[in-house]
Amino acid sequence: MITLCHLDDIEEGRAKGFEVGPKQLFAVKKDNQLHLYYNYCPHLGTPLEWLEDQFLDPDGAFIQCATHGALFVIENGECIQGPCRGKSLRAIPFVMGNGFMMVEEADIAGLGRI
Repeated sequence: MITLCHLDDIEEGRAKGFEVGPKQLFAVKKDNQLHLYYNYCPHLGTPLEWLEDQFLDPDGAFIQCATHGALFVIENGECIQGPCRGKSLRAIPFVMGNGFMMVEEADIAGLGRI
């Protein structure tokens, strides 16, 4: 298991990026729940953020791709606006233990590179 962060390391309504070897992931905290995704826009395959840990739109209501402004639902990663509408971010399975978010190395090993 790889430990990414503690639940308290991410403020409510904010996101945080992680590098696990060559793989880039990010977590969003909404309603005290964490959601973990592969940092990869389904439109062009680019990372979603231009600035570190800036994955959300100005209101913090959606995940936003900095390249073309696509908007994704935080809870399920579905693109609801932009050039990849109808596609989704790739959710990464994780477990919580003692407040820490952890992933299995096998669950991220098959991800492509950005």
